[in-house]
Amino acid sequence: MSKPRGYVRDADDVELEPVPRTRGAHKAVLVGPDDGAPNFATRRFVLEPGGRIPAHRHPDIEHEQYVLQGTMTLGLDDETVEAEAGEAVFIPAGTVHWYDNETDEPVEFLCVVPNTETYETEWLEEL
Repeated sequence: MSKPRGYVRDADDVELEPVPRTRGAHKAVLVGPDDGAPNFATRRFVLEPGGRIPAHRHPDIEHEQYVLQGTMTLGLDDETVEAEAGEAVFIPAGTVHWYDNETDEPVEFLCVVPNTETYETEWLEEL
C-alpha cells in the first residue's frame, strides 16, 4: 500500500451539506478517509442562527472540536455550557451532547473524529 499524498485544501472548495435530523446545521468533510487520511476525519460545521443539533451520543467515538466563529450553547451529559470562537471542546465517547445557536450570527466549528468501520449514533431527541 502506498503512502497517502499530502495536500492543502481551501475549506470553501468543499461544499457544505445539510446534516440530517438537525435544524440549520451543515457539514463538509475537509479531510477524511476518501482523501487518504487513515486515522481521523476533520469536518467543518456551520450552525445557522436558531439552528439545533439534537441530543445524541456515539458509544465508541470521541470528538475534538474548535470553534472558529460565533458562540454556541451545548449540552454535555447533564451540563449546559457555552463555547465561543477560540475555544476547544472535548466530548468523550458515550457523552450525550447537543448544540444550539441562540445568537443572530452563524457558528462555525471544526470537529475531528477517528475513522472507524462504523459510526454509531444514538439519537435521543427528535426535532
